[in-house]
Amino acid sequence: MLNLLNSLLGRHPERNKANVEVYTWQTCPYCIRAKLLLKWKGVKFTEYKIDGDETARANMAERAHGRRSVPQIFINNQHIGGCDDLYALDTKGQLDPLLIQVTGDR
Repeated sequence: MLNLLNSLLGRHPERNKANVEVYTWQTCPYCIRAKLLLKWKGVKFTEYKIDGDETARANMAERAHGRRSVPQIFINNQHIGGCDDLYALDTKGQLDPLLIQVTGDR
């Protein structure tokens, strides 16, 4: 039944094989919104909660080409950007192809 519902809604969580990482703050509305989209698509992701941790934020900024805002999202070690960037990829139909790519890291 769930598989039928997923297919009717255009969701295919079994296809999502990418390594997805999200740097967040617990109460950030953009972080929550980004995670909701990923969860809606059935994506399993690693979340790094960096609330108040300047060392973790510096590490994130290094990976994110200097961006210090949250969320910062990576798919297969490729920097995607923040929440708006994630939704823009989805709107353009470019997110799903990224999510089905498999890396050697997994």
